[in-house]
Amino acid sequence: MNIMKNATVIFVIAIIGLIIVPLPPFFLDFMFIISISVSLIILLTTMFIKGPLDFSIFPSMLLITTLLRLALNISSTRLILSHGGEAGKIIETFGTFVLGGNPVVGFIVFAIILIVQFIVITKGTERIAEVAARFTLDAMPGKQMAIDADLSSGIITEEEAKNRRKTIQREAEFYGAMDGATKLVKGDAICAIIIAAINLIAGSIIGMVQGTMDFTQVLAVYSIATVGDGLVSQIPALMVSTATGMIVTRAASESNLNEDVKAQFLSQPNVLIIAGIVILSICLIPGTPRLQIASLAITFIVFGIMLIRSTAAKAVKEETVALTELVHEKHDDVSYYRNIDNVYNIIGVDPIEMEFGYSLLPLVDEQSGGSFIDRIIIFRKQFALDMGVIVPTVRLRDNGLINPNQYLIKIKGEEVAKGEVLVDYYLALDPGNSSGAIQGIDTIEPAYGIPGKWIRESEREMAEVYGYTVIDPLSVMVTHMSEIIKRHIHELVSRQDIQGLLQNVSKKNPAIVGDVIPNIISVSDLQKVLMNLLQEGIPVRDMESILQTLGDQGVTIKDTDMLTEYVRQTLKRTISRKYTDGNSIKVITIDQGIENAILNSVKKNEHGTYLAIEPPVVQSIVENLTQQIEKVKDLIHQPVILTSPIVRIYFKRLIEQFMPNLTVLSFNEIDSNIQIQAIGTVQIEA
Repeated sequence: MNIMKNATVIFVIAIIGLIIVPLPPFFLDFMFIISISVSLIILLTTMFIKGPLDFSIFPSMLLITTLLRLALNISSTRLILSHGGEAGKIIETFGTFVLGGNPVVGFIVFAIILIVQFIVITKGTERIAEVAARFTLDAMPGKQMAIDADLSSGIITEEEAKNRRKTIQREAEFYGAMDGATKLVKGDAICAIIIAAINLIAGSIIGMVQGTMDFTQVLAVYSIATVGDGLVSQIPALMVSTATGMIVTRAASESNLNEDVKAQFLSQPNVLIIAGIVILSICLIPGTPRLQIASLAITFIVFGIMLIRSTAAKAVKEETVALTELVHEKHDDVSYYRNIDNVYNIIGVDPIEMEFGYSLLPLVDEQSGGSFIDRIIIFRKQFALDMGVIVPTVRLRDNGLINPNQYLIKIKGEEVAKGEVLVDYYLALDPGNSSGAIQGIDTIEPAYGIPGKWIRESEREMAEVYGYTVIDPLSVMVTHMSEIIKRHIHELVSRQDIQGLLQNVSKKNPAIVGDVIPNIISVSDLQKVLMNLLQEGIPVRDMESILQTLGDQGVTIKDTDMLTEYVRQTLKRTISRKYTDGNSIKVITIDQGIENAILNSVKKNEHGTYLAIEPPVVQSIVENLTQQIEKVKDLIHQPVILTSPIVRIYFKRLIEQFMPNLTVLSFNEIDSNIQIQAIGTVQIEA
């Protein structure tokens, strides 16, 4: 058992021993067969993997196989020079087969094999590995940014982010190792040329000086040994070099190379027909071998026609099945809706719906490998941790009436947003510091309205090297959906959700729930307070503090807007953490004159309070606020307006019809250890 565990170690030590210990011809034949077999296994393995990391030990295997071939070359050279060209049956068989009774032609063929091995495959593989290593290392920062963006938006978990970072690191290490390992293949090819020359020249000299053979016999014996020895080493070297090129050019895929080639080559039968016609036209040239050309061309044309018919038959079959299902569905619908009670099931609306064009269905359908539902689940978990409420179930539907690449987002049955993505493309966003321009289809990122470009997968690495943030289509849709939910979450909190939150608090602190609900504040008023908080992006995770504040203030105050202001002040640590950068916050303040004008315009009626401010004053406030925000946009990404506590709610009501996403805070909502930096002031122009 210990031998099996350490088989690789023993094998490597044995290879090193082959360099020193003379081998008998029988054992040398056996080792040459092992070398050829291992090289063949490596070549086939590279053709069946889906990505380079599936065969991450390849650089080490490349070193081991190169060392094995060199050791066998040294052993065979020792036998050739010391035993009159006799070095085993394998070498003799390969040499005799290639020479075919003509040493000159055989040597030319052998030289061509060496040239192809050294110049074409080895040099090409070395260059590909070098470029892949450089591009992989240059693309690492962009990939890290994309992972951080997905993590911050809740699309992926911390564990998934860790796994992706680990994969990126492994890719960089793999291509770096491959860049160095390809130098071994190059050195192996050079050594093969040198050893072949030594075998022929030194062997011929030894045969002439020490032997009894004439020059013709010496040339025949040592040419067979030289060519045979070169072939049994270069054939496995050729397979390993091909495997090296295969693995460094292999992009990650859902299937192996054999399946990809079959699927992609046969996906365009018209190409086969056109190629057959073009090849058939070569028969018009006088002197061409018409039988061979015509047979190949007709094969292409017939095969292309068969593929077209097969595709058409498959499409007709699928259409027939779909129509049959539709007929059955309509028949079942008639029977089902005969019962009037079943009609009530279709009256209600879903809280959140997403409808997709047919091109986007593979991204959504789990049976087709889509992971959209998994991403929603991850987002729901992250949103619950951040905001303290649970996102309702998202209903997913296909919609054949919209653009195939389009999707719609509905809240309570009404469309609130839509977007368009290209399935086979990636969205590249310029963060503002890109080092180069890329070609693509201009678009606008749907969630944040950022200009971007749809690019092909082949251009993805180059875009990341230039510093672009590259996002896949699924992430674009999930991010858009998550932003829409954040914006409308206050509309989605139902009474049932409130009951669920209260039951969750009751598990830890039943006294506070029993004291406040419904004795001091009703469930409906609690719902209004939570909706007010969520509408302005304030998390409601600390339900105990919220209930405590409502219990203290709700005895004398019944206005839910005023209760919301007191709750916001209680949650000042949460608010400070959300909007501050370290221990400071940059804000735009409100002039005392504006605050006085707002307070003087507050009116009360039986439904609560409202503002009765003159339109010219409102226009002046909005214009001045817009100017201040424009001045400081380079200093702060998200402008924060700071007012006195009594004015905050009225100023927010005043400005939200013009700037609905503007953050308005009061002094009492900033934690005492936070340093406030006023970088602008909104004033009414006289």
